Amino acid sequence: MLSSLLSPDGLKRIDREVAKYPPEQKQSAVMAALAIAQEEKGWLARETIEFVAQYLGMPPIAAYEVASFYNMYDLEPVGKYKLAVCTNLPCALSGGVHAADYLKQKLGIDFNETTADGKFTLKEGECMGACGDAPVMIVNNKRMCSFMLPEEIDKLLSECK
Repeated sequence: MLSSLLSPDGLKRIDREVAKYPPEQKQSAVMAALAIAQEEKGWLARETIEFVAQYLGMPPIAAYEVASFYNMYDLEPVGKYKLAVCTNLPCALSGGVHAADYLKQKLGIDFNETTADGKFTLKEGECMGACGDAPVMIVNNKRMCSFMLPEEIDKLLSECK
């Protein structure tokens, strides 16, 4: 029996994802399983990725490849609020770079850094599919924020405090 790094509830949630696939394809649930593990642990340490891989019956390197490819997975600790700002071309042309620079100045950090109080981590995000709402950002991989001009950024930061 596999010693669990995740709670019984986390394992039940993963089992629900695994049930969506044929038994011989349970590794297809790796993205959902990694997301559940990250939600529970806060980030994906090597041993957490290895646990998920073992639970799904796949090589650890295969799970690591998924975790390291997608920017929604955090391979090191992040702040309570992870702010991912889109700087791809459409957003960049519509203020994404300015929004990122404003956040860097307000928070006193650069991309891939966390504020000293552990509250905010700033990330450069890939296209979020909301080019018409640029500049956009995602908070904690879940909340999409549109038209992030300085006044909207200030409002968001005050909500997060």
